[in-house]
Amino acid sequence: MSIKGLEAQRNYPLNKKLKEIFWGSWCMQTNWNYERQMNTAFMYGMSKTIDRLYPDPDEVDKKKEAYQRHLEFFNITPQCASLVYGICIAMEEEYAEHPDTFDPGAINAVKVALMGPLSGIGDSLFQGTIRIIAMSIGISLAQQGSIVGPILAALISIGTSAPFTWFMGKLGYTKGQDFVRQMAEADLMEKVMFGCSIAGLFVIGGMSASLANLTTPLKFGEAFVLQNVLDGIMPKMIPLAVTWIMYFIIKSGKVKPMVVILSCFVIGIVLNYFGILAC
Repeated sequence: MSIKGLEAQRNYPLNKKLKEIFWGSWCMQTNWNYERQMNTAFMYGMSKTIDRLYPDPDEVDKKKEAYQRHLEFFNITPQCASLVYGICIAMEEEYAEHPDTFDPGAINAVKVALMGPLSGIGDSLFQGTIRIIAMSIGISLAQQGSIVGPILAALISIGTSAPFTWFMGKLGYTKGQDFVRQMAEADLMEKVMFGCSIAGLFVIGGMSASLANLTTPLKFGEAFVLQNVLDGIMPKMIPLAVTWIMYFIIKSGKVKPMVVILSCFVIGIVLNYFGILAC
C-alpha cells in the first residue's frame, strides 16, 4: 500500500466512512442475480474504500484483487449488511497496511461466517416482525380510506431500518478495528480462519438442505419406498448430491452458470414428469 493511500484512509473522516457504509447497505438488493446474489452490490459498497487504499496506477493489480475478493457469493438481510461492511472495511485497511502478515482469505471467511446468523436475526426482526406490524397498521388505515395508512407503514419501516443500519455499521467498523488489532497481536489469524471456515460450512450445509428441497417418489410395491431408505442412510441426501454436482460443474469452469441454471429447469421438469424427482 502506498503512503498516499495510507494517509488518505487514515485522514478520511469517520462520519463519511459511516455514510458510505450506510448507503451501501441500502443498495444491497441492487443488481441481485441468481449466481452470486448480492455480490455486486457488496462490492460497490466496498469500492470507495478500495479506491482510497490503492490510489496509485502501479497498484491496479491489488485493486483488482480486492474487487474480485468482494465479488464472491453474498446474501444477507440488507439491514444487517452494514455490520459486515464495517468489519470488512477494517480488515481491508489492516491488509493494505500489513500485506505480509495479514491473510486476505480471512476477509471472505468472516463474510461467509456472518451471513447465516445475521440473516436469521435480520429476517426474523425486519421481515417477520416489523414488516408485519407496519403493513398491518397501514392496511387497516388504508381500508378505511385514509392516506395515512401507506405513509405510516413506510415511516415505521424506514424509522426502524435506518437507525439500525447506521448503528450496526458503526459497531462493525469500530469494533472491527479492535478485533483485527487483537487478532494480529495475539497471532490468532489461523484460529479465526479455522473457526470461520467451520461456520461457513454450516451455513452452506444449511442452505443446501433448506433451499434444495428435492425428494424422490420412487417406490416398489408398498414395502420399499426409496426416499425412506435414503433418509435412513442420511437425511437430505438428494439435495446434498445435487449441490455437489453443481459445485463441481461450476468449479470446472467449462460450463457457464446460466447454462447450469437453465439445465436444472429442463432436467427438473423431465425428471418430475417421469416421477423420478419431486419438490
